[in-house]
Amino acid sequence: MSLLQAKSISKSFHIPVETEILKNISLELNTGEFVSIMGKSGCGKSTLLYILSTMDTDYTGELYFENQLITGQKSGVLSRIRNEKIGFVFQFHYLLTEFSVLENVMLPAKKLGKKSIQEIKEDALTKLKILDMEDQAFKKTNRLSGGQKQRVAIARALINNPSIIMGDEPTGNLDSKNADTVFNIFKELSEKENLSLLIVTHDEDFAKKTDRIIHMEDGNIVQ
Repeated sequence: MSLLQAKSISKSFHIPVETEILKNISLELNTGEFVSIMGKSGCGKSTLLYILSTMDTDYTGELYFENQLITGQKSGVLSRIRNEKIGFVFQFHYLLTEFSVLENVMLPAKKLGKKSIQEIKEDALTKLKILDMEDQAFKKTNRLSGGQKQRVAIARALINNPSIIMGDEPTGNLDSKNADTVFNIFKELSEKENLSLLIVTHDEDFAKKTDRIIHMEDGNIVQ
């Protein structure tokens, strides 16, 4: 079933000069599909990801999420879609060092405000258990290794049970062992939870193991 569909997406930067970044991009991502986006730096892949994630609304074309047109929707509607349906994992984990692991994972669910604090706490511990991080729940995040921090970031992305995880170079700061661990977590989520994943990466080994690779070059999808 189609989860995300982009039709003829184009984007230009207007300052200092008119520069076309994305050129008539069309793609589709299905439920449970694990897809990577590859291309040289500056080819537009991160720009595309931010449009697909609804964080960037300055584009032409149409974007559909769960078969609903979301292009042109008000910022409050888009914010709700992001909070409820999309989990984000970045190259830098953006964990709050003054908070514990558990508190970091709970934050997006507290912001959404759909469950009690106790329910959110139980959900967060469950997510940490999936990522083999339950025993670190009450540690401050600055006492974790880089690989552990990224696993906490994935748990945080999962807390609201999203339909899709979007990642921008989520293994970019990790050694090969931790990168493999993150890949295996994503693969298991795709297969067991039917979660969709769309990951921008430079890591060829990572990309080759995903269901499909979208190759980009100079603002176009080339294959």
